Amino acid sequence: MDTPGVIIRPYETSDVEVIKEITVEAFERVSIDKNIEDRFGKLGGTDWRERKAKHIDDDIAANPEGVLVAEYRGEVVGYVTITLDARTRLGRIPNLAVKAGLRGLGIGSKLIEAACEYMKFRGMTHGKIETLDQNEVGLHLYPKMGFEEVARQVHFVKKLS
Repeated sequence: MDTPGVIIRPYETSDVEVIKEITVEAFERVSIDKNIEDRFGKLGGTDWRERKAKHIDDDIAANPEGVLVAEYRGEVVGYVTITLDARTRLGRIPNLAVKAGLRGLGIGSKLIEAACEYMKFRGMTHGKIETLDQNEVGLHLYPKMGFEEVARQVHFVKKLS
């Protein structure tokens, strides 16, 4: 399915708060930070939402030109963040999210396509994206977009008392 009228554009500093709102809403069921909090409670007085939103600050600091947003009818409805490793020529998509109610309309696919073009234009030969096994959307979408599974990773956390 496709959503006519969706444009992908570079991030602007005024987009930060809406990107963080989309992040927190989208990652509630598919976040390592949320899984940790569900098991152990808040860490250091911060909840998972704050920690996940900080990932956006980190992505922007790492490569502000590598943050693209999807806009529909003048509203930011999704985004993708991209980092580049010039030495290995491996691009990475650390975060990708689409606003609730607009998922399944092809916006995520457009963001991934734009991210891949961004990486390719900057000399990357490969692109990488990760997801959790509980993220059914990612497990379906990423192979559909041409990504191949190369490994699985398990995250362990231990309370240090």
